[in-house]
Amino acid sequence: MTTAPIAPEKTTVMVQLAWEEDWLTVCELSRLTPGRGVAALLPDGRQAAVFLDRSGRVHAVDNTDPFTGAAVLSRGLLGSAQGRPFVASPLLKQRFDLETGRCLDDDGVAVHAYPARATTPQQAG
Repeated sequence: MTTAPIAPEKTTVMVQLAWEEDWLTVCELSRLTPGRGVAALLPDGRQAAVFLDRSGRVHAVDNTDPFTGAAVLSRGLLGSAQGRPFVASPLLKQRFDLETGRCLDDDGVAVHAYPARATTPQQAG
């Protein structure tokens, strides 16, 4: 008796950001490398810096460095301070908390932090 091979179910995990009152899909999770970022163009023309940290959590903040005005935070280095994940700007090295957007080096400065998730189309529904 011959049986046809069963193809494994292929489920794509997507990265989504909270956008207005819904979730915006920005890329497949497989496009992210732990510890590195990517820039995502948002519907209003701004950019988000999207990260996958080494523990597998997805984060997103505005990509524009408020100290220089350059869209570079997606190229920053990830780290943690007191258990909080941050991205350090590649230009002047200020650190931004990936959960709150608050600058760890200047209390008066912050970037927008987007709620982010990794989800399958079945879970997103």
